[in-house]
Amino acid sequence: QVQFVESGGGLVQPGGSLRLSCVVSEDISIVAWYRQAPGKQRELVARISSWSIRSYLDSVKGRFTISRDTAKRTAYLQMNSLKPEDTAVYYCNSDPPGYWGQGTQVTVSS
Repeated sequence: QVQFVESGGGLVQPGGSLRLSCVVSEDISIVAWYRQAPGKQRELVARISSWSIRSYLDSVKGRFTISRDTAKRTAYLQMNSLKPEDTAVYYCNSDPPGYWGQGTQVTVSS
């Protein structure tokens, strides 16, 4: 099964930036970032196809950018203008999702 290893999370102040990375164990056509905040359902934040067609959750449009390096089997999520409501564990997966990795914690707080 495909494995995903996320990294790059941390604590950042409101308005700050973080770049998440995800190493994928094999080639897949769609890579997506999801997040799950405490007490909430997991939601799809952004996805990118092998043709670099991107889509985003409305609340992150204009602030987050998803990209991928197919040669490195790595996907990225550049997050700018972070808000406290972006606080969550962020996961990388395919769409539809398969086996979940550990995720990476993003905390936006002053």
